Amino acid sequence: MSSNIILPRSFYERDTLCVAKDLLGKVLKFADYQGVINEVEAYIGQDDPACHAARGCTPRTAVMFGAAGFSYVYLIYGIYHCLNIVTEREGFPAAVLIRGIDLYKPTVLSLNGPGKLCKKLNITKNNNQIDLTQSHDFCVYDSKSQPEYIVTPRIGIKVGTDKLWSFKSM
Repeated sequence: MSSNIILPRSFYERDTLCVAKDLLGKVLKFADYQGVINEVEAYIGQDDPACHAARGCTPRTAVMFGAAGFSYVYLIYGIYHCLNIVTEREGFPAAVLIRGIDLYKPTVLSLNGPGKLCKKLNITKNNNQIDLTQSHDFCVYDSKSQPEYIVTPRIGIKVGTDKLWSFKSM
């Protein structure tokens, strides 16, 4: 399924839309879990009203202004965690939200929705600001898979709905 080669920082230091599309088919590894990423969304810069960094650098969003390849995990509605991976260059806040995976280890299960994904894998704010290019317990493995995908508006937001920055494997 995967090559067990961790994606390097240079993979994430690219244009966020390219990173988002290229994450489809890659393998998310967290603790004993592994699954193929099948749905993502892009959030790009302070001009994107749906991006958490639109209001500037805060203690919560500081990781987004840092180096690419780090996890950005936050809590929504007071109950659901969401996993993002920081992209682009330092000082430019952008990230890709991991919306879904097809889990294949230790069990087979499709996890659609970022809250369900984090709940099942037990990803919490304790996993915020982890360097995914250096951790063997929390990383993204390369794969040869390049699935076809559909493009849609982002889900569950009220602003920035004109952006077609959600990508889902077919």
